[in-house]
Amino acid sequence: MNPETSVGPVWNKVQGMINGAIILLPNIVLALIVFALFFFAARWFKLLVKRLTRRHRQARNLGLVLGRLSQGIVILVGLFIALSIVIPTFRAGDLIQLLGISGVAIGFAFRDILQNFLAGILILLTEPFRIDDQIVFKDFEGTVENIETRATTIRTYDGRRIVIPNSELFTNSVTVNTAFENRRLEYDVGIGYGDDINRAKELMLEAIHSVDDVLQDPAPDVLVVELAESTVNIRARWWIKPPRRADSLDARDQVLTAIKNKLVTNGIDLPFPTQQILFHDQTEETDGDRGRQREGWPAGKKEVPKPRGISDALRRIAEMRAQRNGSESNNNRDQTANDD
Repeated sequence: MNPETSVGPVWNKVQGMINGAIILLPNIVLALIVFALFFFAARWFKLLVKRLTRRHRQARNLGLVLGRLSQGIVILVGLFIALSIVIPTFRAGDLIQLLGISGVAIGFAFRDILQNFLAGILILLTEPFRIDDQIVFKDFEGTVENIETRATTIRTYDGRRIVIPNSELFTNSVTVNTAFENRRLEYDVGIGYGDDINRAKELMLEAIHSVDDVLQDPAPDVLVVELAESTVNIRARWWIKPPRRADSLDARDQVLTAIKNKLVTNGIDLPFPTQQILFHDQTEETDGDRGRQREGWPAGKKEVPKPRGISDALRRIAEMRAQRNGSESNNNRDQTANDD
């Protein structure tokens, strides 16, 4: 077999491809220029739409959607025109028909992406939260940085970025801490059972009103919420504006500091958790008399028997044992004398 006869057709094909590329080179350069123009025009359209909607807060998210959609449409049109320049026989209808045939397969392959895309558009249109809002989603809490068509990014308070798919945000509960201008904070304070509740509530209200960041309308209030094991729990509630995280922490610090100092200065007890263990002597006269048994503290004004300490009980047990041992020794002595 002659090598020249076998290489000749291959070389002719390669040479034909090179000649065809050289012929198409001006069209390729023109197509690239056209596509670049459409690409920059798409970015300009996006910025124009965002600029037109920037003045209206309610339309900002809608501007983001329209801007991204206009950018994608302009780039797609530029791609069709560029392909038509490179391949004169190419028609946009052929590509649309091809996309229609393969649409089902693409839908199954990119189901999650399309779901996040649609959820992102609905979030931007319905505006359950906006950029710069502070939200809580599951175990994540932070400030919304950006709402994209695929995911939403939030910046946590400790300087981390969390990327959350839009489909999860749209189908699950989200707490928006900055949805309204005012926000109510609350904290439970425990006082002693022997303290005057009304006096404690007055002092707590005075302390809350002394903090500048606390709103006077709605007015703060204090409520007894629980009779706990060792304290009477009073819930203090107050409103702040604006309701952002840093403001709530600062207001909470000032209010709790003022309440603690006010109560301690006026002799209101802030007791530690305590547990009382009662030892009852079943041989005493008060056994069975519920009116005379000391069941709790404080006892009140009624007469109650004085409680015995553990040392007294141990001392009495020792005395009883000593008496028992002495009686046994005397019995043994008497038995020995009788035997003699």
